[in-house]
Amino acid sequence: MNALNPIGVFDSGVGGLSVLHEIRRALPGEDLLYVADSAHAPYGDKSQQFIEARSIAITEFLLSRNAKAIVVACNTATGAAITTLRSRFSMPIIAMEPAVKPAAMNTQSGVVGVLATSRTLASDNFVKLFARYGDDVRILGQACPGLVEQVEVGDLSGDKTRVLLEQYVLPLLERGADTLVLGCTHYPFLAPLIREITGSGVTVIDSAAAVARQLHRRLEVAELLADGARIGTECFWTSGALDKAQPLVAQLWQADVEVRSLPSDIDVGRNKPV
Repeated sequence: MNALNPIGVFDSGVGGLSVLHEIRRALPGEDLLYVADSAHAPYGDKSQQFIEARSIAITEFLLSRNAKAIVVACNTATGAAITTLRSRFSMPIIAMEPAVKPAAMNTQSGVVGVLATSRTLASDNFVKLFARYGDDVRILGQACPGLVEQVEVGDLSGDKTRVLLEQYVLPLLERGADTLVLGCTHYPFLAPLIREITGSGVTVIDSAAAVARQLHRRLEVAELLADGARIGTECFWTSGALDKAQPLVAQLWQADVEVRSLPSDIDVGRNKPV
């Protein structure tokens, strides 16, 4: 393991690109590997066993590409598999955590809404966050079925996406929420539309920048930071259809990119019951 090795990042689909953007800003000299497991998105309706199997398989793939650290850029995979990953692999593994703490510190009304998948809201990680900050502020969890799928097809502002967001966001505002936590890495791509719906009086927070800072700290401690003067590269893989992934990743990454097919021999979980 050395400082020139790449960083591996994965998500249930393309949502983790929101985290990858922040990693690129924080660590311009690093080479980045990104896996979108879009053939199995969303993870929110899958079993823990399935998510663990996918997370292990993808991590092993990234290690085969010499990754020096892994970022689990998925709140659902973090909740379901992070303990297993850290028990199996010794390199730095950075996880997601809904930004409940900064939201609790920011709110003026004392009410925080958390938009997430149902599995994230039911995870031990979120239950602990709720217990830690729920005495000081009122935390309202809102499951958001359908939003991941809208991002996965690149519909960030269409009528269907707006109707779904209004269905999930407006009841939180009616109950007094002045701060919304985006508890899924797909949702930051919907932030402009969310802000249209909420208006200027509501703060929208996600944890991508905090994850990038934590990654920087972990690499610095391990003496694995690449020279910031070099220009880092990005490589992208998908388990989904390439003809759909190529334009979608280019849209969300805001650059022309090459997306490769994830090797089928790591496709653990396909066609298994969930």
